[in-house]
Amino acid sequence: MGLLERVGTLIRANLNDMIDRAEDPQKMIKQVILDMENQYLQVKTQVAVSIADQHMLEKKLKENEDTGNDWMRKAERAVDKSEDDLARGALERYQTALRLAQSYREQVDDQKAQVETLKGALQKLEQKLDEAKSKRDLLLARQRRSVALGKAARAQGAIGDHSKGATFNRLKDRVHHSEAVATAEVELITDDVGERLHRMERDTEIDRLLTDLKARRLLPG
Repeated sequence: MGLLERVGTLIRANLNDMIDRAEDPQKMIKQVILDMENQYLQVKTQVAVSIADQHMLEKKLKENEDTGNDWMRKAERAVDKSEDDLARGALERYQTALRLAQSYREQVDDQKAQVETLKGALQKLEQKLDEAKSKRDLLLARQRRSVALGKAARAQGAIGDHSKGATFNRLKDRVHHSEAVATAEVELITDDVGERLHRMERDTEIDRLLTDLKARRLLPG
C-alpha cells in the first residue's frame, strides 16, 4: 500500500465508530494516534523531498531556456554575417534546447501537482490527528467522570441514606451541564473558524475582482 493510500485510509477513518467498537478504547485511540504521527512525519518528509525535486527541475528548465535563447542570438548574428551554415547549426542547437526545456516544463508541472497533493494530504492528516488527540482527551475525561460517579453511587448504596440521593442527582446534573457547556463552546469555536475561513475566501475573491477591474481600466477604450 502506497504512502498516500495509507494516509487516505487514516483520514477517512471514523474515529467515533472505532472508539465505540473497540474493546479497549484508550489502547485503540493511542495506536491510531501513533499511526497518524508516523504517517504525518513520512508525508512531511516526502513534501520536502518533492519541493526540492521541483526546484531542481525548475533550475534545469531555466538552464535550457537560457541555452535556447543563447543559440538563437548566435543564429541571428550568423545570419547578419551571411553565415547560413553557422546559422543552421545554431538553430539546430536552439531546437534541441527547446525540446529539452519543454520536457522539463512538463516535469515541473507534474511535480507541482504532486507537491500540492502531498501538501493537501499533510493538512488533512494534521486535522485528523488533532481530532484524534481531542477525542483521546475527551475519552479519558469521560472515563474519569464515569469512575467518579460509580464510586459515588456505590458509596450512596452502602450508606443507604436516601437524604443524599438528591445531592448525588444534583452532582450528575452538574456534570451533564458541564459537558453540554463544553460541547456548545466547541461548536461555537468551530463555527467561528468556519466563518473566518469564509470571510477570507470572500475577501480574496473581491481583491481579485478589484485587480482585474483596475487592469481593464488601464486599457485604451
